[in-house]
Amino acid sequence: MVDAGKAKLGKSDALKLAKEASKIIVAKGKKVVEFNMKKNPPSEPELLKAMLGPTGNLRAPTIRKGKTLLVGFNDEEYARALG
Repeated sequence: MVDAGKAKLGKSDALKLAKEASKIIVAKGKKVVEFNMKKNPPSEPELLKAMLGPTGNLRAPTIRKGKTLLVGFNDEEYARALG
């Protein structure tokens, strides 16, 4: 688990985590966006817009499971990814 709440991870940290992932799932309330980093990676601005909150820090919670990065919280996505 990446402790994005206390560590205040910013833009460069978010990009580093993204480069290590093959799939990124970003939840903002009920809206969920999934990025396939191998087949169709998003542009850097698009990725940062999704992953960073209004303060410019990585959204919390952020969890890395294998090559999947979960950013933000959504019950259904967590249940599916963490099974």
